[in-house]
Amino acid sequence: MKLEICDVSKQYKDKCAVDHANLTLTPGVWGLLGANGAGKTTLMRMIAGIMKPTGGEIRYDGIEIDTLGEKYRDIFGYLPQEFGFYPGFSVQDYLEYMAALKGIGKKETKEKIQELLEIVSLTDVRKKKIVKLSGGMKRRVGIAQALLNDPKVLILDEPTSGLDPGERMRFRNLLSEFGRNRIVLISTHIVSDVEYIATCNAIMKDGKIAAVGETEELVKEVEGKVWNAVLDMAEAMTYETKVPVVNIYNREDGKTVLRYLAERPVISGSEPADARMEDLYLWMFPEQGKEEVR
Repeated sequence: MKLEICDVSKQYKDKCAVDHANLTLTPGVWGLLGANGAGKTTLMRMIAGIMKPTGGEIRYDGIEIDTLGEKYRDIFGYLPQEFGFYPGFSVQDYLEYMAALKGIGKKETKEKIQELLEIVSLTDVRKKKIVKLSGGMKRRVGIAQALLNDPKVLILDEPTSGLDPGERMRFRNLLSEFGRNRIVLISTHIVSDVEYIATCNAIMKDGKIAAVGETEELVKEVEGKVWNAVLDMAEAMTYETKVPVVNIYNREDGKTVLRYLAERPVISGSEPADARMEDLYLWMFPEQGKEEVR
């Protein structure tokens, strides 16, 4: 099983949203990381067949997805950033409607919806209208519809938006299990969503695939550039505009630990720290600031 993105571009009148992207996805969980505006959503819409590339091809097992047509849609699941639904739809109505569009039989639909509602913890609100649900619950409805046809290729665009920490943890565990023999691609700028479950990560910047690799391989770029400094709170705050700060946390002894990025230590007493994906993200996207890394 293989999904190939071959020299894919998307050009608008005055902007190149995706610029000659190349990526080969194999079974497992893949993270697609990048700042807002990096081209992630455009690339995903092209993988989903919703948008046509200006150039290049997307192939599933060697066959271009437009040629596969319905066969590709049968094995494909997609959760966009925003999914549409009729205002009068209950959770049950919506999932039954989506199952019908996906060509799933009535008996299988009933069993699958029951299973998915339990997985995403929505059984108690199955008769409730989607418009009356919280943002996190709506997101879980979207996740359920993406899984209805037990897809071999699952594409999720910012899937944990609106989920609380507990929901995000359960969702990550679900995807980790689901991705054992399927291709799962998660687009996000929340590094923790993919740091521990992704088999591999692709980093997108300015419409290009800037780096691809396992977490341990990718973070080598910032090894020796991550530092911890122990300071008084007042002193720590003075460095927020002087160095790229990853995070700041307070210790029980009243001291503050400031984690920052630099080619060499710039704060007296700084100690080297082990590099993580959030450090690499901020190294590559310093303009995003630490609020993007959760």
